[in-house]
Amino acid sequence: MLRKIALIALPGVAPFEFGVICEVFGIDRSDMDGPKFDFSIATAEPGAVRTSLGYDMVITQDLSVVAEADLIAVPAHTIGLPVDPRVLQAVRAAEARGAWVLSVCSGAFVLGEAGLLDGRRSTTHWMHAAQLASEFPNTEVDPDVLFVDDRKVVTGAGTAAGIDAALHIVRKELGAAAANVIARRMVVPPQRDGGQSQYISSPVAECQSDSFAAVAEWMLENLGEDLTIDQLSRRALMSPRTFARRFRSEMGTTPAAWLNRQRLNHAQQLLERSDRGLESIAADSGFGTAAVMRHHFVKTLQTTPTAYRRLFGERALA
Repeated sequence: MLRKIALIALPGVAPFEFGVICEVFGIDRSDMDGPKFDFSIATAEPGAVRTSLGYDMVITQDLSVVAEADLIAVPAHTIGLPVDPRVLQAVRAAEARGAWVLSVCSGAFVLGEAGLLDGRRSTTHWMHAAQLASEFPNTEVDPDVLFVDDRKVVTGAGTAAGIDAALHIVRKELGAAAANVIARRMVVPPQRDGGQSQYISSPVAECQSDSFAAVAEWMLENLGEDLTIDQLSRRALMSPRTFARRFRSEMGTTPAAWLNRQRLNHAQQLLERSDRGLESIAADSGFGTAAVMRHHFVKTLQTTPTAYRRLFGERALA
């Protein structure tokens, strides 16, 4: 269970990426039926830590708080600055005991230096991807995704993609409802898959134009229907080809992939919050049958609807 979170602040830490981790894991959202984490910020030498913008943050806790954390987070920092060997050891120990390890943007270089990326896929901000691949040739760097989860080592791309990576971990550990509470409070989309492109026009908002916002809202309200590209493009007053191209540009993925993810998200919430049968949930979510829904759960979430309900259903959490 994801309970204890430790953020490691390095010299040259980037305030935005630092703040992303604090925002996702450091705020008590139990008043909205969301999670409350035991959240700590640590550094190798407690005291003033210089940020990438030239001002200092005072960090009072040392790395001892990392020892029992369920998740270790390393936000972006200035590439090229030396990393304290105690930080590298703390990160290695966390991975060895099965804890989640998360990096945001250039934080991946710390994971690489610790050896955690060897034999794993990884990502970072596209501007740093070539350097990461050059310095750590034993990792397969994918510069065109929002985040990569490879056996509980999660590397996020630049800036806002850190939110997606962090919410991904919350969703894997605590379920879709918990991740959605956090996303709602942060006013960000509750689900952007790691495989979506870094090169999207609007990295935080779901879409820029009013026409796409209206179509996306309509899609969410009609998940149970058989929605086709022709039908969606007519609502957007575009040709099917233009709609598909614009949708991918603004949403970071294809209409079919986005719709499938929303159907999964809806089914997850129904499994968590209701005792409805699988056939009823499948129909309401747009999968048609329980067998088709099961196929998509196994393919995308690596679990079955029944196992998911057993893990995250209200009675399991009571």
